[in-house]
Parts: sequence; C-alpha cells; structure tokens
Amino acid sequence: MTLTAIEIKELIKKKIPDAIIEIEDIRGDNNHYHAKIKSKSFKGLSKIKQHQLVYKALGAHMGSTLHALMLTTKEI
Repeated sequence: MTLTAIEIKELIKKKIPDAIIEIEDIRGDNNHYHAKIKSKSFKGLSKIKQHQLVYKALGAHMGSTLHALMLTTKEI
C-alpha cells in the first residue's frame, strides 16, 4: 500500500494548516514524490528543522507506505 499525493497533502495540512503544498509524482509510481511546501511555520527555522516538521507530520508513513519524498521548503 502506498500514499497518494492527496493523502500526503492531507497529513501535512493537519500539522501545518497554512501550508501551500505542491506534490509531484516524480516516477509515476505513487511511491516517489517531490513536495514543495511553503508556510509561515517555517519562519526562523533552518532547512533541517523545516524538513523535520514535515517528516513529523507524515509520521510512521515515511519509509513504509511512503518510500521516497524529496522536499523543497520555503518560508512565506
């Protein structure tokens, strides 16, 4: 079982409600995604902390139902 782009968006939105999210299925296999996320929640955070915030939103899905996720994060 894998996560769809919509499910990934929903999980991120639960933890980062103001996020503007674009998700691309980079291999067309519903298992390798590139997520571009903009949020005020990233203000003052390093890229590492921004990515950790996103990974926390995805929880146990990373490495199981979600195999690969490339992140691009930006403060708005």
